[in-house]
Amino acid sequence: MTMLTAQKTPFSERPFYSDSEIERTCTTELSWQSLLPTFASPIRIDRFIEKRFKLVPTYEDLGDGVLGLTRFTAHGVAEIAISRRLDDEVGRVSERRIRTTLAHEAGHCLLHAHLFTLATKEHSLFGDFADPLRPKILCREKITKYGYHGDWWEYQANRAMSSLLMPKELTIDAAEQFLETRGFLGMRFLAPAKKHEAVRQLAETFDVNPIVAQIRLETLFPEVEGQISL
Repeated sequence: MTMLTAQKTPFSERPFYSDSEIERTCTTELSWQSLLPTFASPIRIDRFIEKRFKLVPTYEDLGDGVLGLTRFTAHGVAEIAISRRLDDEVGRVSERRIRTTLAHEAGHCLLHAHLFTLATKEHSLFGDFADPLRPKILCREKITKYGYHGDWWEYQANRAMSSLLMPKELTIDAAEQFLETRGFLGMRFLAPAKKHEAVRQLAETFDVNPIVAQIRLETLFPEVEGQISL
């Protein structure tokens, strides 16, 4: 991790993590908690949060468009809250959205908790919050890999979310049957004709919604480069 000059937060600097750093951090953290499977299967993300941060997520009315939030103190993570609306919805899609939101919040905890050691009553991390004594990160809907509007903390948390729910090596193993080799260097890439089935199967394997599996596969096997990103 390196620190860069920040333009849109009260802090003068912000952390920069390479993709490999985020992958390595998430894999290591899952392994330390004995929650990294030996074969492709759903990650127990709720149990990871309980063991790693010593807390149980709560469900609250967070307002329109807010899926979750993480509250911090100068000592670290204080609370993770998920929108009660998600919990009230019935069905597998909603259950998977809860898993995704939990992993996103866990990403904030892993990558951003250290920033709050500098937070004070007059100096919270991300803007004008109602309760400056309890600095927090609000995570809203409609943030995708294509548009974060400068919200670097959301981009980083989403990358961590993907790495936590679909660890890289397990995802590559699960996608093996859908890969092809081309070129002198033998680069591996996702066969276009098999992409739909790959997304469907990996979504089932890791218990995530298809859009999560799709973005993860597109990240690991970008069509332009035709190789696994490192």
